[in-house]
Amino acid sequence: MSRPVILITGASRGLGRGVALSLAPEGYDLAIHYASNRQAAEETVAACQAVAKTKDQKFLAVPAQLASSEDRASLIQRVLEGFGRLDALINNAGIAPRERADLPDAKEEIFDEVLTVNLKGPYFLTQLAARYWLANPGKSLLPGGYKLIFVTSISANTASVNRGEYCISKAGLAMAAQLWATRLAAEGVQVIELRPGVMATDMTTGVKDKYDKLIAEGLVPQKRWGKPEDVGLAAKAICRGDFPFSTGDVIYLDGGLHLRRL
Repeated sequence: MSRPVILITGASRGLGRGVALSLAPEGYDLAIHYASNRQAAEETVAACQAVAKTKDQKFLAVPAQLASSEDRASLIQRVLEGFGRLDALINNAGIAPRERADLPDAKEEIFDEVLTVNLKGPYFLTQLAARYWLANPGKSLLPGGYKLIFVTSISANTASVNRGEYCISKAGLAMAAQLWATRLAAEGVQVIELRPGVMATDMTTGVKDKYDKLIAEGLVPQKRWGKPEDVGLAAKAICRGDFPFSTGDVIYLDGGLHLRRL
């Protein structure tokens, strides 16, 4: 029996793993993308198998450097060869700058690295998925058609002057979501942007004390860190068709951080 197939980028740990662990109990087959940490990806696969709805679900760890056009093409090809179809793409993978620097001191090579992975990579990976969907109209096994999810960040519209390249990459990705939503709405592809806030992942371990203090002081109205499962719950709702008349929308997962307050 065919099952919906979902590709999650950056799923070896962090938010991507949280998404995978929310989707596995729904009965989907999952392609677990990773960049270099195969062991972590296999741990995600094992964790998905442990919570899978059925024993015959497939979970496949697939490596790719999203900055590479050859790797992106290989990733889509391996998913199609391994599963026979692709019903949803969740663009989650992203990197933080290797070093935080004030804007006057930021390095061009780090800017290029972050923009290539965080923006160019998912933009053109989406292009490959979209070509497949356009060539296979109306064949999605998910309610309401194919799904395309962009995981951006509160940094898409909240300035952090010591990581400008990251903010720009996420702002660009937010526009990419708008562009693909506009292009694909009439083609049976739903596009949603998930915009997390301060999340407890490997990316934020180095600033935990700083944000513990800020959260306690009210930075986040709900007064807690975000968790990977918060993103996973949102992705699950979209994939199962809970928002049938929505596309191009932004769902904030930030505990109210984006609210304008006095």
